[in-house]
Amino acid sequence: MSSITVEQPIVKEPAKWTLPRGWQRQLGHGLSYLMLTLLALIMIVPFVWMFATSLKTREFILETPPRLIPDPASFDSYRQLFDLIPIKHMLFNSILVAVVGTGGQVLVSAMAAYAFARMQWKGRNALFTLYLATMMVPSQVTLIPLFILIRELGWPNSYQALIVPGLFSAFGTFLLRQHFLTLPRELEEAAFLDGANHFTIFWRVLLPLSKPALATLAVFSFMGLWNAYLWPLFVARREDVMTLPVGLAVLQGGPRALTQWNLVMAGAVITVLPILAVFLLAQRWFVQGVVTSGIKG
Repeated sequence: MSSITVEQPIVKEPAKWTLPRGWQRQLGHGLSYLMLTLLALIMIVPFVWMFATSLKTREFILETPPRLIPDPASFDSYRQLFDLIPIKHMLFNSILVAVVGTGGQVLVSAMAAYAFARMQWKGRNALFTLYLATMMVPSQVTLIPLFILIRELGWPNSYQALIVPGLFSAFGTFLLRQHFLTLPRELEEAAFLDGANHFTIFWRVLLPLSKPALATLAVFSFMGLWNAYLWPLFVARREDVMTLPVGLAVLQGGPRALTQWNLVMAGAVITVLPILAVFLLAQRWFVQGVVTSGIKG
């Protein structure tokens, strides 16, 4: 008896559908932009709330449920702030300290960085390591000795006390030194052959090529000096030299410890605007300076 073989039909698996490579790339970029947009919105919400609160009147500050868009919107908080404290003079003091201190810190850090990066002298690397070690010391540890030095110099309640200690920055020296090391030595060798000295090379060769790094340090320095609170609180107690962060601190508290948050937020808006302006002006060099100087987040 012969057996009959029945052939099984071949079942083909359904083809898997995939997006074209170009579409996959576009989808990946779209998801990345969506995530970055969500993160940006999360970060910007506190600033929007700060500005909205500054436009509210006192009776609507703590209303429940909270309202993002003030109704009615009013600029009375800003008028009351200018009447309550000498905001114009404090703003001038902050601008003076931040601008002069930033320029001085950038110049001093650049000169120190040039000495550590381009000049050969005995003990250079050991001294640079020791200099960097000061970054591990909290500023609160040096606060009292520095205040005693300022008092012995007769500088309390003066612009010198607010500006001079901030001129020396180990971080700024490190940032600019790392950038100077990336510049080719052939430039200064050619300048030496033409009869240039170290100062000429520093001023006319290296600094023009270091604008991104200088702008990066300027932004960091301006932000630090502008937002400084603890040191100005110690050395500038008179209103004629008081900076804006110290002056705005008097708004927190008051009769029955009730803080007028609309005035505080109005002062915060005024404080944020100069930093925002500086960053927008320097943003074209900021990222490039961080990359070329070797600073990692």
